[in-house]
Amino acid sequence: MLDEVRAIAETGLHYSTDPYDRERCTRLLELATRGYAEALDLPEPEVRARLARDLGYQSAKVGSDAAIFDDDGRVLLVHRADDLRWGLVAGWVDPGETPTDTVVREVQEEVGLEVTAFELVDVVGRPAGTEFGPHAVVSVLYLCTVAPGPVTISHEAVAAEYRHPEDVDEWHANHQLLAGMARDAWRARRA
Repeated sequence: MLDEVRAIAETGLHYSTDPYDRERCTRLLELATRGYAEALDLPEPEVRARLARDLGYQSAKVGSDAAIFDDDGRVLLVHRADDLRWGLVAGWVDPGETPTDTVVREVQEEVGLEVTAFELVDVVGRPAGTEFGPHAVVSVLYLCTVAPGPVTISHEAVAAEYRHPEDVDEWHANHQLLAGMARDAWRARRA
C-alpha cells in the first residue's frame, strides 16, 4: 500500500501544476514516508533522504502498448500531446496492475474504446539514454481486438487515426519498432 500511495503522490507532484493538487500529493508523500519509517524502524528524515535519492519512477518503469489493427492493416495511433509525435496507445503500468489491465485502461482513457488484449507480441527493453529519456523502460506489447465504437481522444492526444506504419514520419520514442513488430504479428495471424 505504501508503494502505491508513494507512486500516486510522486506522479501527482511531477505532473500537477494546481496548488491544491500539489498540496494533497505532498501530504500523501508525507504519510507514505511516515509509514515507511514505522515499517522500517527508521527516523523520518532518513526515509525522506533515501526517497529523495531514488530518482525517477518509484519502481521499474514498465509500459503497456496496444496494437489495434483495422481490416486494411492500419494500426491505431495517437498523435501525442506531450511531444507531438505518433505512437501506439500506451501507458505506465500502475502499482498493483497487470500489463494486460493497463493496456485495457489506457485504450479506454486515451481513445474511449473497449479492447481485449488477446496476444502478447513481445516484451522489449529500451535502455536509459539521451534519445528517449533518463529511465530504462520495459514495453509489453499486445495485439488487441476492439469493440465497435467511436474514437474519442483525451487530453493526452491531439488526434487519433488508423495509419500504415510506413506512412508515419515522426514517431514517439521506440514506437516505430513496436508498431513494426505488431504489424508482423498481425500479418502472421492472418496468413
